Amino acid sequence: MITRPRLLVGGAVAAALLLSLAWLLLFSADDAPALLTAQVTRGEIEQTVEATGTLEPKKIVSVGAQASGRVEALHVELGQTVRRGQLIAEIDNQTQSNALKTARAELANSEAQRASRLAALDKSQLAFKRQQQMGAGEATSFADYEAAEAELKAARADLAAIDAQIRQANVSVGTAEVNLGYTKIVAPMDGVVVAIVTKQGQTVNANQSAPTIVILAKLDVMTVKAEVSEADVIKVEPDLPVYFTILGDPDRRYEARLRQIEPAPESIVNEVDSSSSGSTSSSSAIYYNALFDTDNPDGTLRALMTAQVTIVLERREKALQVPSAALGGRGNDGRYSVQVVEKDGSIARRAVQIGLNNNVSAEVLDGLEEGETVVVGEASETVSGSSDNGRMGPPPF
Repeated sequence: MITRPRLLVGGAVAAALLLSLAWLLLFSADDAPALLTAQVTRGEIEQTVEATGTLEPKKIVSVGAQASGRVEALHVELGQTVRRGQLIAEIDNQTQSNALKTARAELANSEAQRASRLAALDKSQLAFKRQQQMGAGEATSFADYEAAEAELKAARADLAAIDAQIRQANVSVGTAEVNLGYTKIVAPMDGVVVAIVTKQGQTVNANQSAPTIVILAKLDVMTVKAEVSEADVIKVEPDLPVYFTILGDPDRRYEARLRQIEPAPESIVNEVDSSSSGSTSSSSAIYYNALFDTDNPDGTLRALMTAQVTIVLERREKALQVPSAALGGRGNDGRYSVQVVEKDGSIARRAVQIGLNNNVSAEVLDGLEEGETVVVGEASETVSGSSDNGRMGPPPF
């Protein structure tokens, strides 16, 4: 006969076994890590260099004044389109006009003197001719003959001197006309007035350097200066495809081709100046300008806009690809290890040959087929840690 205490002990043991079995069934699945997977797909893949650029007009000119004086009139406004030869501004021309009048008066005086010298030459020629006809030493003395000859030579020299003065006076008149013309400032090219530096009524001094009146730019073609780091510039070369977006319209992509990579960074000017002055300078980063042009028919692109530039080093169309995170270690044969989810759900390791790899996606040359599933990684430690903290321990016996 089984006693009551033995029944109680047996029941407790059975209950503990049932609780343990339930715990195993409910929580043992948490021991297997959750896997992140991705499919092998086809699509475009690019190896690129990213850079930040600045938009500048391809042609930009500072229109300056070569004459000093007060700006009497300014004939353009900011944003106005002008044609080559169009009048932009006028400077007070009183000084230049007076200089031209003086030069012309000096020319007229020299021309009048030439008429006088020419008459003297004619007189000297007649006197010498008479001496020749009379004959030296016969009807006239040798002294008179020589005097007439010397007077003729002097008259010819005087005429040559005055001719030189006339040529000089003509040059002075031409210079004065040019200086007077400098008081009328005209556009050297077709373009848009992007800046007005000197206002109407302001006085300019062109003796030291030509002061800028306005800045003209042709906005139908823009140049992008993309700053490429020294780590990437060795990969970049002219004629590579490039595209960029602007902050105001990030969905529109502008495409072009690289025209030039400048051989030195812009900071080299500061370095040379520092060396000549005996001081030294250092920079934490070195960037080289990569230049390319883009059409701007609608005027959307404006000067000094920021461009997010992508330089395409290589591009593959319809390439078989996987996420780069799916790649494991690289073997001695150059192939990468990839975990593949088989049809039965098991995980198998496979060696694959990789081509283009931009650290986001990798081109698969061999070892995988489109539609297969690869393991990208395991669930994050944060999620696993939260699950571990909430996991129940085994039931007490």
